[in-house]
Amino acid sequence: MKVQKIGIIGGGFAGTMTAVQLIHQSRIPCEIIIINEKETFNKGIAYNTYSQRHILNVVTAKMSAYPDKPDHFLEWVMGKKEFRKHDKTLIANSFLPRKLYGEYLSTIWNDSVSIAESKSISIKVIDGFVTDLDLSENGINLWLRNDTKIEIDKCIIATGNHIPRNPKIKNSEFYANKNYFQNPWDIESVKDMKGNLPILIVGNGLTMVDTVLGLLEQGFKGGIFSISPNGFNILPHRHNGLKYSKLTDELTENLSLYDLVKLVNKHRKILRKLGISAEPIIDSLRPHTQRIWKNLSENEKNIFMSRLRHLWGVARHRIPLHTHDKLQQLRIEGKLHIKSGRIIDFKDSDEYIMVEYHDKKEGRVNQINVSRIINCTGPETDLMSLEKKFLKNCIVKGIIKQDNLNLGIITNTETFEVINRTGKSQTNLFTLGSNLKGELWESTAVNELRDQAEKLAEKILAH
Repeated sequence: MKVQKIGIIGGGFAGTMTAVQLIHQSRIPCEIIIINEKETFNKGIAYNTYSQRHILNVVTAKMSAYPDKPDHFLEWVMGKKEFRKHDKTLIANSFLPRKLYGEYLSTIWNDSVSIAESKSISIKVIDGFVTDLDLSENGINLWLRNDTKIEIDKCIIATGNHIPRNPKIKNSEFYANKNYFQNPWDIESVKDMKGNLPILIVGNGLTMVDTVLGLLEQGFKGGIFSISPNGFNILPHRHNGLKYSKLTDELTENLSLYDLVKLVNKHRKILRKLGISAEPIIDSLRPHTQRIWKNLSENEKNIFMSRLRHLWGVARHRIPLHTHDKLQQLRIEGKLHIKSGRIIDFKDSDEYIMVEYHDKKEGRVNQINVSRIINCTGPETDLMSLEKKFLKNCIVKGIIKQDNLNLGIITNTETFEVINRTGKSQTNLFTLGSNLKGELWESTAVNELRDQAEKLAEKILAH
């Protein structure tokens, strides 16, 4: 019998856990080839963090990597020496370091490699990245940056989140400046700060929070400016564990976006009268968001993206209370300055970078001088704009197709088969995770990725 060769492009959480599920579920030998740059293998960007201050935004009890073992992460944590003396319930409801979660994923991978050996499953991890992909009569050819060709039978695109897009400015040549950092997840973006000038963070989301904490950990004592169109709207987890079911009791099939917003506002007012903010309402919607998104029309999705996306992000992506308190304290002390506005231009000189922006609150153009700029605007989703051309090449060839909102790859979400330009499913090419954002909207959290990894492995092994 021919041994099936399965290639996985990307070794972050989604790619690693798909490989783990293939190992655990497989009853016959196969060959699994994972292509990923070494430093982020089996952790991805999120859990390969450079700082102990970067904290999970979900409590320990909900972070298991396995759908059928809900307490797996919690039990692993409680088995570590430094946690054994703590109350299990307390740890279950705590927000632990993302670095620790990265160790957990490494443990899972190492254990799975041992299982693979016992099943005669070949595992090969290649340090590098894919530059091109071709379909052939016999399978799929992957090309690496050194022109190496890898022939496989089936391929899983698990590329995860991409680095942010550069803001549109007048002087695009500025982006070659050594004091501009497009990748905010690289420790170099917060190291070796010199002089007394402040730094600028572009963006006010969760990555901005991580960057501020990283700067403090590296000993930076200067001012920090953060500019985004909507200013600072990050919320803390204020009602951890509080469940609310009244809204979901009223959910119906094919609910329009207008009716959904109306329903949320109705229950928001009910909770407000009780002195409770709206977070429990949003949490109650989480298990239903993929179904709701799939039922929306293209016009409704466009309306959501233009008018409601930011509000949903604020309500959904919250941070631990102590982290929120730290940011607020920095603002009170005058060390963190949040600006609502639009970047116009960056101009560099020998002594500083001049930032020109339109201040939304003041209604005028302002300038600040900074020593460094860090891009925290969020992952790029338009595949045609990526600096690494692999997925762009696939679009040009018609192998894959972007959704209308340029959020990800058009895919059959039941089988995870990528759909090509002509609308045909590719029976040997699959994707999952953030590439399904256009199809599912919510497709980046651990609870979604672990389910997808399990189902995708089952689908591939069924053949």
